Amino acid sequence: MPESTHVVIIGAGIIGAASAYQLIRAGHRVTLIEPGIPGDQQASSYGNAGWLSSHSVLPPASPGIWLQVPKWLADPLGPLAVRWKYFPRALPWLIRYLSAAWTYPQVERTAQGLRSLLKGAPALHQEMAEQAGVAELIEQRGLLHAFTSREEFKKDARAWAIRKKEGVVWQELEAPALRALEPDLDPRYTFGVLVPETGSCRNPGAYTAALIRYAQEQGAQLIQTQATGFRIENGRLKAVSTQHGEVLCERAVIAAGARAKVLARAAGDSVSLETERGYHAIVESPEASPRIPTMFADCKVIVNTMQQGLRVAGQVEIAATDDTPDWRRAEILRDHLLTLYPGLPRDLPTERIKLWMGRRPSTPDGLPCIGYASSSQDIIHAYGHGHVGLVSSARTGRLVAQLVAQQPTEIPIKPFSPQRFQ
Repeated sequence: MPESTHVVIIGAGIIGAASAYQLIRAGHRVTLIEPGIPGDQQASSYGNAGWLSSHSVLPPASPGIWLQVPKWLADPLGPLAVRWKYFPRALPWLIRYLSAAWTYPQVERTAQGLRSLLKGAPALHQEMAEQAGVAELIEQRGLLHAFTSREEFKKDARAWAIRKKEGVVWQELEAPALRALEPDLDPRYTFGVLVPETGSCRNPGAYTAALIRYAQEQGAQLIQTQATGFRIENGRLKAVSTQHGEVLCERAVIAAGARAKVLARAAGDSVSLETERGYHAIVESPEASPRIPTMFADCKVIVNTMQQGLRVAGQVEIAATDDTPDWRRAEILRDHLLTLYPGLPRDLPTERIKLWMGRRPSTPDGLPCIGYASSSQDIIHAYGHGHVGLVSSARTGRLVAQLVAQQPTEIPIKPFSPQRFQ
């Protein structure tokens, strides 16, 4: 293989951005294909909760969760909901979602794979942010889990035991220590778990845009169009097809997020990928906020102080990619926020509140697709990171660069095989 290869990256979200960063630094010629503005509000990366959670090693499902399916269908505003009209199309994915975490040994195997991808991620992000000139966007002060009691924490004992097995270390905070750490927090939270190895991002959209900008400054080209497929001859990639013609290249990276499924099929692989829609609400100039980004066990939301204001993120809604948002779900997040931090006024003016909806590209087992395509090793899959897209992007970019160079990867990638669904 020549020292410098022309690589087309399809998608300029956080996975595409991290891949472009690593490929440019490895001396390759890079072209990004992205119909939108990198890091702008249409991108899933834009609305991320900002957690660089290297301990997020558990799959989204868990043993026994199948008992909740009737509730998902009956409650359109619950933390996880499936739109009725989309249910028949989503059913194969949902069956795989439930079966992938049917037993705890399955969950432990997933945790092992995810831990290898996430371990050390905050430091990797700090390095990339510094090179891209936005070091202030990455913080490494840890992440906090808030519980109403130690008993509530013990209900998740199996999950924390799996994290411990994977080398995650945490500090347990009783009520006085929690109150000293987070004075604005509602008093009903009396127990906390602080994970020091983790970090956070103060503006995921700006961070993504900065990485793309850095790549462009180093010679990468950005073409604003939609990729539609590939031209492959005798197993070798010749070009990526777009709505505006072909882009000749030697390698291609599918990093198109929730829209990667069609491109994966064009590359010879049938993957199980679904759109998990998530929402957030932002309160500008908040009167109260957390000092450390916090997840709340009882209402399943994450709160983080961003450059734009105080962001509360969460919700899982299985629906068509282009279906209209249900803004009631974002309003529920806003209402949660007002109870979590009593110092926020109950009569917040609407102009201080911003709502958003995005599309997580999610596989049923919680593991992304990273690896060579069946049709040609010149095409690399890199998508499906679901709830860990931001934190996992740093190492995914490194893996992409190693796959492009056909070098041994720094971690085993068999758990992420795009062919595992076939």
